[in-house]
Amino acid sequence: MPPMSNASDAVIQLLPRSLRARTNLLLIAGLCVVQAAGLTIHALDHLNIADRAEMHENEHHAFSIYHTLVELPPSDRETSLAALEVPSNFKIIFDDKPDTHLPGAFITLPFGMNPMMHGGPPGGQEEPGFGGPPPGGGPGDFSGGEGRPPFPFEGGQPPPNGMDGFSPDDRRTPGFMPPPLAGIGMLPVRLRPERVLISHKPGTRHYALSFQMPDDHRWLVMSYTVRPPNPFGSPTFMISFALMTICGGGLILWGSHRLIAPVATLANAATALGRNVHAQPLPEAGPTEIGQAAVAFNTMAARIRRFVTDRTLMLTAIGHDLRTPITRLKLRAEFIDDDELRDKFLADLDEMESMVAATLAFGRDSSTLEPMTTLDLSALLQTIADEAAEARPDLAEEVSYEPPQAPIRIKARSLALKRALTNLVMNALKYGGSACISVTFTRGPDQEKAICIRIDDSGPGLPPEDLERMFEPFVRAETSRNRETGGTGLGLAIARSTLRGQGGDVTLMNRPEGGLRASVILPV
Repeated sequence: MPPMSNASDAVIQLLPRSLRARTNLLLIAGLCVVQAAGLTIHALDHLNIADRAEMHENEHHAFSIYHTLVELPPSDRETSLAALEVPSNFKIIFDDKPDTHLPGAFITLPFGMNPMMHGGPPGGQEEPGFGGPPPGGGPGDFSGGEGRPPFPFEGGQPPPNGMDGFSPDDRRTPGFMPPPLAGIGMLPVRLRPERVLISHKPGTRHYALSFQMPDDHRWLVMSYTVRPPNPFGSPTFMISFALMTICGGGLILWGSHRLIAPVATLANAATALGRNVHAQPLPEAGPTEIGQAAVAFNTMAARIRRFVTDRTLMLTAIGHDLRTPITRLKLRAEFIDDDELRDKFLADLDEMESMVAATLAFGRDSSTLEPMTTLDLSALLQTIADEAAEARPDLAEEVSYEPPQAPIRIKARSLALKRALTNLVMNALKYGGSACISVTFTRGPDQEKAICIRIDDSGPGLPPEDLERMFEPFVRAETSRNRETGGTGLGLAIARSTLRGQGGDVTLMNRPEGGLRASVILPV
């Protein structure tokens, strides 16, 4: 079981990552299989037709050579045979006996036709050597007797009866080729061979025709090899096949692009909604399925916007209602005569006011209302480093910034981004005692180019199980709940919420050399 699982995993890893590429690969592979099947069927069909045509042509050559030689005087035939232009696959000799190297069969002459036709003897009398049964078989028997192979031409069947050996229906049948040797029946009786022996070795392409001359009783022996046909026939066939494959592949690419485009549009709309709940809705036009998906997405986006709006209104109302009693308590605390007690009251009220303000900042998602602008990231980070050093003069020497070699410009909400990065830098100073800021290029979750801002400190770090938990609201690494050392526990939650609203993210990790690293990923 594990080996099969590993093999399937390896196959999955070899597949393209995108749906469009996988669809194209599947369809083009299917097209190639169909084209290959069509090519194979065409080649097999062409092989059959070309093989029959080659056989037909060889028989015509044999009949033409016999016809040329039989009209000459016997004394001139040897000389004329040497002067004839014989095909390269033919070997022709005069001999005292027929070819006996290959299994063969004598055939009835003239191929089952009535001797009265084409100059036969009058009165239906048979010409000696033509109408009688051939050796080893009866009239029309192509088997050649027991132990002899059947004549391979045209399936080993004698031609149908008719004026020229074939019925009108046979002449109309597409692809039907009558045996050319039937033309011997067209010759005058004096030119017809006394006997004909056809030989063939099964499983090979070697054939032999032996004609016994009608006047000198010698045998004209023709042995030849049927040349294998070209399976593709025309030289332009492969060009046509390639053009059809290219056109089919282009149509597949275009069609898959049209089919997958709505999926990409939906993914982009979801990404935009994650960054801004007030993003434009999807158009609901197009095919039924696409329109239904767009309607469902727009409905979901409207519900999310309504939820965010309701939450913002609720938190704003709570913040407004809490600030009024806090302000009244501060005024009343001023009338406390005990200075120590009055200071404690005012400190608690200041902490309450700070917690309310932080909670409102986290809940109302005000960063989405700020427009996206193009800003110089290097200058922004330098400003954050300078302000952090001014805010903590005792740790000013521990704040450092390594600017990139070239300025980096990105599109972001500058105030929200500055607030999120400032929270991370101040956390590094508060809990790690230092902050080292650097910028590098990396790959985002979608494998596109992105910017990574690293904020390193030299503190004790965090337990691995707390690295992700620190981004939850009201979770603090320092559990004393002392405002001087712990804060409200909303700084990292606000930073992540803001960065994700701009298409980025932030993570924490312990550095191998000690300390904590906050990595901010922003799209270019």
